[in-house]
Amino acid sequence: MDRHERIHALHRIFKSSRYAVTVPSLQEQLGCSRATVYRDIAWLRDALMAPIVGDGDAGFRYDSHDESRFELPGLWLSSEELHALMAAQALMGHTGGNVLNSALAPLQSRIEKLLEEQAGGRRWPMERIRVLGHKARKIDEHSFRTVASATLERRELSFDYRARSTDETTRRHVSPQRLTHYRGNWYLDGWDHDREALRSFSVDRMTAAKMLETSARDIPEAELDRHLAGGYGIFSGDPKGVAIIRFNAKSARWVADEHWHSRQEGRFLPDGSYELKVPYSNGRELLMDILQYGGDAEIIEPRSLREQARTLLTLAASNYDRG
Repeated sequence: MDRHERIHALHRIFKSSRYAVTVPSLQEQLGCSRATVYRDIAWLRDALMAPIVGDGDAGFRYDSHDESRFELPGLWLSSEELHALMAAQALMGHTGGNVLNSALAPLQSRIEKLLEEQAGGRRWPMERIRVLGHKARKIDEHSFRTVASATLERRELSFDYRARSTDETTRRHVSPQRLTHYRGNWYLDGWDHDREALRSFSVDRMTAAKMLETSARDIPEAELDRHLAGGYGIFSGDPKGVAIIRFNAKSARWVADEHWHSRQEGRFLPDGSYELKVPYSNGRELLMDILQYGGDAEIIEPRSLREQARTLLTLAASNYDRG
């Protein structure tokens, strides 16, 4: 029983007891030492202002005059919950650069106060928790806020979008469906009214975003899942095939514990290697993830994806042939 559970147990014991409860009895009920009982009683009385009266000889109880008015704080965290909150606080401070910092400042201060109360006045070593950004792209704060507001308020949205594939800028008119944080970056899934189709947009490529007065068109959840979550990674569309990748025994132990896709299939082979099957609609992101394993991974099927990998590896090798 951790401290969180013991405090709740002490509170229940004192609330239900008409007479003082002795320390040996509390030791037995809480399953802890005499010193721990005294520490928990002191915490309950001094930090949480519980109306505890009595002493170690006669026992302890709640003062009958104040008992009915006292309750434990509404938010009282276990050690696991507290540590998860500390990690969440560190994560909030690094999510999206400075985009969310001002919006989350009030919540951040509330969390810091709660952590201080839970720590009994001492300082938690927050520097012991690190959140490292990886390949996060800088986004325009105004655009992000506008996109988020339109998504939550269910309003249509317009913005200038500079596509990475063509480097051309076009004005887009969409009904936002979902805002997704994926691999350190933000993406908007929306219904493109000009193209009459679902599209995914990288928020860092948006400028001049404007929330419109018209209500957004809502696409059924099943259709969104089918179109946006069917293939591998962030690229949308129904799966066009299933990739079979074989990882050698050296990398198998890592890959077997990784989540690549909601409908992935994996199995260990007799030689210790690992075979992974993932559906995909666009091979670009899948190839990037496979090639980072270098010679430890081999695409078995389909042949077209295998040939794309061979071409990319040949081009990469040619960069080192010069000089």
